[in-house]
Amino acid sequence: MLFRSDVTNLKNGKTVDKPIYNHITGELDPDETVSPTPIVIFEGLHPMYDERVNAALDLTIYLDITDSVKFAWKAQRDIAERGATMEEVQKAIDDRKPDFAAYVEPQKQKADIIIQVLMSDLVDDPTGKILKVKYIQKKSVGVCERPFLFDQGSKIEWTPNGEKLSTKEGGVLFKSYDDEWFGEAVSVIEMDGAVDVLDEIIYVESAICGSGTKSYGELTEQMVKNADAPGSENGTGLFQTLASFKIREAYESIKGSK
Repeated sequence: MLFRSDVTNLKNGKTVDKPIYNHITGELDPDETVSPTPIVIFEGLHPMYDERVNAALDLTIYLDITDSVKFAWKAQRDIAERGATMEEVQKAIDDRKPDFAAYVEPQKQKADIIIQVLMSDLVDDPTGKILKVKYIQKKSVGVCERPFLFDQGSKIEWTPNGEKLSTKEGGVLFKSYDDEWFGEAVSVIEMDGAVDVLDEIIYVESAICGSGTKSYGELTEQMVKNADAPGSENGTGLFQTLASFKIREAYESIKGSK
């Protein structure tokens, strides 16, 4: 399998020629030469589907957008920008479900880290801009620490001080607890709601232990740099930033063990 050999070769420091599928013409464009780097990220719909490929990956992350959020996001785009009806939006989603269920969704059981995106419990927001997001990490992961709030292993529910963290309508609620994911032990951090002043996320950062940061404020600094990115004010931005530190932590752990 070409994908497997490309993953293995890049991991072993070898250059590969990657085929490029053109989604407009339906044909293959000229190969792209990809050189190995200290950290190689494979991003796409099926990186963990084949067990031989999955076995070559050192840290895997799955972004789990739940059905209700998918509908909200697609409806907002297709109805507002493309003139679609609610029925057309639902049909487009339903038509893709069989392939998604067969080839994409099974990967979330295999992933080391899962970022799960759900509709908010704090506010009724049909647009899906204010969300509840979970950062889920398996306890079996050995290349990076599990993040948690305040006290590892404790069940935490925390409403930040409103004088220290300005929030959107409905406020913000954080949780930290142990759970199971497809029968495997995991640690979970939740964020429900959205912040109003991104600089103030330093207050939240001070409550996150095992974040993988190297200096106080590093997480906040990275989020502020990406302030214009979608989701920067809610848990999608916070936990994707957290996951990026876990990638660095994993790299340094693997490098140090060699």
